[in-house]
Amino acid sequence: MVVVASLRLPSLTSLFFASSRSTHRAPAALFRRRHSSRRQPFLAAAKFSAQSAASSPPETTEELAVNLKKSSNSSKTNQDRVITPRSQDFNAWYLDVIANAELADYGPVRGTMVIRPYGYAIWEAIQDYLNVKFKETGHSNMYFPQFIPYSFIEKEASHVEGFSPELAVVTIGGGKELEEKLVVRPTSETIVNHMFTQWIHSYRDLPLLINQWANVTRWEMRTKPFVRTLEFLWQEGHTAHATPEEAEEEAMKMIDVYTKFAYEEAAIPVVVGRKSREETFAGAVRTYTIEAMMGDRKALQAGTSHNLGQNFSRAFDTQFMDENGQRQHIWQTSWAVSTRFVGGIIMTHGDDAGLMLPPKLAPVQVVIVPIWKKDDEKAGVLNAASSAKEVLHSAGVKVKLDDSDTRTPGWKFNFWEMKGVPIRIEIGPRDVASGSVVISRRDVPGKQGKVFGISMEPSTLVEIKFTASFFSLVCSNIVDVSSYDELKEAISQGKWARGPWSASDEDEARVKEETGATIRCFPFEQPAGTKTCLMTGQPAEEIAIFAKSY
Repeated sequence: MVVVASLRLPSLTSLFFASSRSTHRAPAALFRRRHSSRRQPFLAAAKFSAQSAASSPPETTEELAVNLKKSSNSSKTNQDRVITPRSQDFNAWYLDVIANAELADYGPVRGTMVIRPYGYAIWEAIQDYLNVKFKETGHSNMYFPQFIPYSFIEKEASHVEGFSPELAVVTIGGGKELEEKLVVRPTSETIVNHMFTQWIHSYRDLPLLINQWANVTRWEMRTKPFVRTLEFLWQEGHTAHATPEEAEEEAMKMIDVYTKFAYEEAAIPVVVGRKSREETFAGAVRTYTIEAMMGDRKALQAGTSHNLGQNFSRAFDTQFMDENGQRQHIWQTSWAVSTRFVGGIIMTHGDDAGLMLPPKLAPVQVVIVPIWKKDDEKAGVLNAASSAKEVLHSAGVKVKLDDSDTRTPGWKFNFWEMKGVPIRIEIGPRDVASGSVVISRRDVPGKQGKVFGISMEPSTLVEIKFTASFFSLVCSNIVDVSSYDELKEAISQGKWARGPWSASDEDEARVKEETGATIRCFPFEQPAGTKTCLMTGQPAEEIAIFAKSY
């Protein structure tokens, strides 16, 4: 499958030849993107370049910008923004990108983070897309308290066992010891069920489909900004149904929403499937997942959807009267995506130059850099750049005009490349005179990523497609194995191992202990034919994917 994200820029002729006008009408087809719905076996794939972007000398009037960039690269200010090469130290590179791109900072409490405006804008773009999809599928937003009675957590045995090591517990409030300990929300299945018991009485009350955007707290010992922190942001959906079939359909529907988001919006290739029993959410019957391969080839669990069966409804005695007048326990689901997806975007697309953002989620989709050398060139260039910004903004493009005169154009090129802005428009004196601009793509390095002398004729539209190479990286790093030795070899090489599996939970634990890898999922797309378990030699109905993960 190929995902193509297209960015259409309108004709800007009038901006150069009538730059004194204060308003301009923007073409309706200014900012369009296309995608394909075809899927590859085992992968819902998106193509977005993971290559380094480096500017090359323009072939128009921008020789001066090249010279300025060269001098900028040697300046102390630019040297302050050092990013460790990915190949040298992936974790250091990741932290450098977060710091230099101003995505987040460390909070005063160990394991917490402060999400800065640029990083939060990416999360807002994720929210904007998912909110629409949730409402299209019949869900309503609401909010539950973040303090949960400890007794609620204890009601579902596997739930309390799974979450106890991560709980933050409040014992004192208002200067006094509390009669009952309170848990700071690690997830909301328990308090949701408490409320469902009060709201659901009849089959007419079903299905009940809700979602909340909230923060959760899990006392993690090993933290990593966005990927694993004490407190993080997420959405969690909770639904109640009259039949197990409806609950299963809901769980599958929501993992499909996440899958489409991954490849159509975030341009992240994912493996979609079912978690093993050992990896299933505490309290769920089945957990479905989207697993993404990061730039260091580790897996990231990017989103999950759980079929809870009747486990929580029986624990909380959440019942309804069915159409035959019989009391029944409800069937439930829960599903979530969190701010760890921001970390996934960084680790999937970023390069040695810094962040690289898919256009649909970028806080700034186009940056305009005006270039002048002489004072008498400044006004004309800035007028043209300002008018270009106005047209793009009016058409819904998230555009930034960097007209500051305290930084060189070369410094600005490097800075906005590091911030991951998908498109850069360069406007210089000769461009104003000739009615053309230079357009640079963040995802394609050098001259190949530049489009020179773009005509400003009124009927001209420039379509820039983002189709790239990360899918091939994923495919080349998933290895088919037929024995445990082959699995260990693949994992030792940092790859994902895919092979038939019907072994026990104990065997799965052995793999984790000996290799550090876990079963990421049993993919939905399974090969036909008879299979033999790689561990036991017994018949196997499914293949599983093993990988080290975050």
